[in-house]
Amino acid sequence: WSNDRKSSCTGGYLYRHSFSNNNFLMLTRALKQAACRLFFFVIGTSVASAGSISVNPMRLTLSDSNQLGTVTLLNNGSNPIPMQLQIMSWSQSEGSDILTATREILANPPIFNIPAGGSQIIRLGLRRASDAQRELTYRIILQELPSPVKSDISGAQMLMRISMPVFVLPEVDAKAVLIWQADYTSKGTLKISAFNSGNAHIRISNFKLSLPGSSETLLKQEAGDYILAGQSKEWILSANADYASPPAGDTLQLLAQTNTGDIEAKVVIAP
Repeated sequence: WSNDRKSSCTGGYLYRHSFSNNNFLMLTRALKQAACRLFFFVIGTSVASAGSISVNPMRLTLSDSNQLGTVTLLNNGSNPIPMQLQIMSWSQSEGSDILTATREILANPPIFNIPAGGSQIIRLGLRRASDAQRELTYRIILQELPSPVKSDISGAQMLMRISMPVFVLPEVDAKAVLIWQADYTSKGTLKISAFNSGNAHIRISNFKLSLPGSSETLLKQEAGDYILAGQSKEWILSANADYASPPAGDTLQLLAQTNTGDIEAKVVIAP
């Protein structure tokens, strides 16, 4: 794959990337083998468009008492779109996402074709018990498949890849608890970090920093980042030309917008 582009989309990720026609035969052969093993077949042979797909909902929450879920895909384009899906276990390390294939959630169908103007329902089922203490996290990966290309057409197809989260509640109450820190890097830029000491995820849409008692915003960061339980995230902030950088030892007032509501915290810049 090449030329990947990613954008945040209400908790999910939408990617577009190009697929060379030279790779089509190899992938088609692999998909046919996979389909036979799974007793499923790729439906439809029309040229697919990397058009608009609506996904509802954009995230799922399962539990021991709610082990089933559905996702509806709507093809708003004028061409059918062949797709396949995978369920991945989702963890984080040093602020980066790690995805690993898993069978702990069953998803059906794994390969399908969405007709133009039509829809497809994906059904999911939890195949394991929830964790006693901590939220479990997964991602549904929806990948558009390349379509046969006419011989008189050259170039690359633009394919969609959608990633959406699935959360499995623990047996105990689930809550994210953030611990904020601030210090300067060796290059003199301000670094803000947040560690989630809770047992559930949190998604930070944005945050801003100001001096205590002041309504003037020193720095603002657009985020859209998830921090899973027991993980952390760092942001390197660009200086605001209108304000001098506060010295080490100063206290900053932080206001963050998250999926659980606004969070206010006082953060001391480490010396």
